Amino acid sequence: MAKSTTTTTRTPRKTPARRTPTKAATPKTTTTKSGAPKAPVTETASVAETELPKVIKPTAADVEVPSIDGPEMKKRELIDLVVDRAGIKKKDAKPAIEAALAVLGEAIASGRELNLQPLGKLRINRVEEKDNGRVIVCKLRQSNSTGPDEKEPLAEAAE
Repeated sequence: MAKSTTTTTRTPRKTPARRTPTKAATPKTTTTKSGAPKAPVTETASVAETELPKVIKPTAADVEVPSIDGPEMKKRELIDLVVDRAGIKKKDAKPAIEAALAVLGEAIASGRELNLQPLGKLRINRVEEKDNGRVIVCKLRQSNSTGPDEKEPLAEAAE
């Protein structure tokens, strides 16, 4: 018994961008490989009424987006905050902060990793030279501890 095979060529159909729900559903019949007709398939709901699978946007599980209270912090604001927190005079704090920023800038420009707690550990990922300057892409990792009070002693005290 020889099986007969039929070849069909499909011509591309232009499908409308949006179906209107007013069209009546027409039954479709298909045939199996043996030639026996299948049961008719009818469309009961319009495209507008059918539920499409929801697209789930991927989210990072443990990543918190920092809240930005205002514009970027400038050097003047940094100096004012340090003066308020340390309780020292502005004329004493300004040269120390400017020197610290210069040292940090030089270390980052030379490609050194920084481990400055509670700021965190800074690692440079890549550096790109541009016409108007250098773009340094880095990663800053901060620990979950909130302050120096949570440190555990390195060794127990001898009795």
